[in-house]
Amino acid sequence: MSDPKLHRHTPRRLTVLLPVLALLALAACGLILLAISTARVGLAAELVGVGAALVPVGPVVAAFLWVDRWEPEPARLLWTAFAWGACGATITALLINNTAEAVGDLVLGHGQGDKLSAIVSAPIFEEAAKGVFLLGIYLFLRSEFDGVVDGIVYAGFTAAGFAFTENIYYFGRAFSDYGIGDSSSPGVVAAFILRGVLSPFTHPLFTVMIGIGIGLAARTASTKVRVFAPLGGYLVAVALHAAWNASATLGSASTFFAVYFLVMVPLFGAVVWLISWHRKREQGVIAAALPAMVESGWILPGEVEPLADLAARRHWRKRVRKRRGRVAAAAVEEYQASVSELAFLWHAMAVGTAGPQGPAHETKLITVLRESRKAAAAASREAAT
Repeated sequence: MSDPKLHRHTPRRLTVLLPVLALLALAACGLILLAISTARVGLAAELVGVGAALVPVGPVVAAFLWVDRWEPEPARLLWTAFAWGACGATITALLINNTAEAVGDLVLGHGQGDKLSAIVSAPIFEEAAKGVFLLGIYLFLRSEFDGVVDGIVYAGFTAAGFAFTENIYYFGRAFSDYGIGDSSSPGVVAAFILRGVLSPFTHPLFTVMIGIGIGLAARTASTKVRVFAPLGGYLVAVALHAAWNASATLGSASTFFAVYFLVMVPLFGAVVWLISWHRKREQGVIAAALPAMVESGWILPGEVEPLADLAARRHWRKRVRKRRGRVAAAAVEEYQASVSELAFLWHAMAVGTAGPQGPAHETKLITVLRESRKAAAAASREAAT
C-alpha cells in the first residue's frame, strides 16, 4: 500500500514529469506494436487477435490479485507493470529477436533464423526485458517490495501484459493464415486452445522465477543471496522459456506435451504451493505483531482476531460496504493494509533487511496507521448501528 506522506517532499520532476514521460513512452511503444502487427496480419485479423487475447487476461490477472491480499500493492504499480510488459518489454524483445532472426538466416541459412530467435534470443532477452521492471521496483521503490509474494505479483502482471500483446499477434496470424480452423488446418481456435486455455500461465510462470529470486534477495541480509538469487531466478526463467519454445519449434506433438505435463504443470503446482506457504507465513508475521500494536494503543484488542484472518478482514469490509458504501469500506481496507505494512516492516527490521530508512519509515507508517484507524473506526461504528 502506498502512503502519500512518504513522498510529500519528493521533487515534482520525479512525481509528475517522469511518470508522464514514462506513460507517453509506453503509449508510443503500444502504437508502434499495433502498427507492426496490423501491417503483418491485416486489420481484420488484428481485431480477432485482440478479442481472443483479451479472454485469458482476466483469469490470469484475477489470480495474481488473489495472491496479493495481505498487503495489496499500489494499483498504479500493477498497471505500470502490465503496461511495461505489454508495450515496453514487448517492443524491446521484438527489435532484438528480429535482429537475431536476420542474423540466423544469414549465418545458418534461410528459414533457420526463426529457430535461433525462438530458442536462444527470445528466452534471454524477453525474460531480461520483463525482469528489468522487477529489478527497478526492488532498487528504487524498496518500500513497495517486501518479499517473495510481491515478486510473484509484479512478475505475474508484467508477464501477463507481455503475453497479452504476444497473443494478439499469434492469434491474428493464425486467423490470417488459416481462418477459424477445421479438422485439417490449425486456425485461431486451435491457437486459442493452446495459448489461451492450456498455457495462459506459461509466460507468468517463467517470469515468476525472477520474482522469486528478487523476493528472496529482499528478505535477506546476505550479500551473496542478494546477488545470486535474482541471477539464479533469471537463469531458471530463461531455461524454462527455452525448453518451452524448443518443444514447440523443434519437437513433435509428443515432445511438446511431455514438456507441458512433466515440467510445466508440476512446476506450476510447486509455485502454487510456494504461494500458499508464503501467505501462511505472512499471516504469522502479522499475527505476531498485533499484540504490540494493541499495547501501543494503535489497534483495539477486539480487532486482533479479524485482522489476523483474511476471511474475517473480507467480512469486515463487506459489512461496512453494505451499511456505509464503498468509501467507508475503502477506509477499512486502508487500515487493514497499514497494519500489514507495519507488521512486515517490523519483521524486516528484526531480521536486518529494512535498511537505514527503516526507523523513519516506521514513524511514518505509525502515523498512517493511526489516521487510517480513525476513519475505519468511524465507518465500522456507523456500520454497526
